[in-house]
Amino acid sequence: MLVLGFIAARLVKAVFILLAILVLNFVLIHAAPGDPAAVMAGEAGAADEKFLEDLRERFGLDQPFTVQLWNYMKGAVQLDLGYSYRQQMPVAELIWDRLPATLLLTATAFVISIVIGVAAGVLAAQTQGTWWDTLISTVALIFYATPLFWVALMASLLFSVWLGWLPGFGYQTIGANYTGLDRVLDIGKHLILPATTLGLFFTAIYMRMTRASMLEVSRLDFVKTARAKGLRNSVIQRRHVLRNALLPVITLAGLQAGQIVGGAVLTETVFAWPGIGRLMFEAISQRDYNVILGVFFISAAMVLLFNLITDVLYGIVDPRIRLTQ
Repeated sequence: MLVLGFIAARLVKAVFILLAILVLNFVLIHAAPGDPAAVMAGEAGAADEKFLEDLRERFGLDQPFTVQLWNYMKGAVQLDLGYSYRQQMPVAELIWDRLPATLLLTATAFVISIVIGVAAGVLAAQTQGTWWDTLISTVALIFYATPLFWVALMASLLFSVWLGWLPGFGYQTIGANYTGLDRVLDIGKHLILPATTLGLFFTAIYMRMTRASMLEVSRLDFVKTARAKGLRNSVIQRRHVLRNALLPVITLAGLQAGQIVGGAVLTETVFAWPGIGRLMFEAISQRDYNVILGVFFISAAMVLLFNLITDVLYGIVDPRIRLTQ
């Protein structure tokens, strides 16, 4: 009951935070230079003033700012995120069509980064001062310092163009019309490069955090007491060191889980992955305000959800931590 009450209280707070984010994003987007009507008129090959006025009236851009904000907030409460000027369809429908691809990419990248990062961090901590520690730390530093888009381009060039092992772009093979298990395997094959590329940067972060945290915990008194009792080193590392060292890693993972969506913008663009990251990139260049706001709204909701999950995981990893509202 305590956990349910904590979750309910956090969800109520999340609603107010989302509303505040909606208002802030709406103000910032409309304060930016650029006119969606001018962009649409330019694409249509007609830029006379009468045509611009018709476009502004059609999409409500001629109304006062406060009226536009109020109408948008009323719609957002009902999950109506407006209408896309460019795509000529509701923003909510557009995002829901793209969201599964982004969730698949970011979830896979997140799992890859956590599993490999924590495992490498544990190995580096247990082999401190050896060549294993040096090798793992050096590789992690290289991936941390290398720009994400460059890694994506090089991975596509190496594994797709030169070696031909993996597809370099897209969500699935166009025209193949796979079904069942064949379709799942085809999507999985297309997922390998973008998910691994996106996960490598965060893998380096989790590896360094895990290593530092384990070395710090291993010097504490309760670990020395466990060694004095004659417990096996594997038991000490698993039950005492790793479990306590994971707390800062969980904190960092919860904060950065939402940031993976930001990294997905570059990854989806390079690999032509049809997710909301690529959708936002296209919307920015087209001044499609409602799509940009919709993607921001979904991203903010995901960050709040991940933070809630992180707080709940605290109590699972360390029962001494009590959930409070």
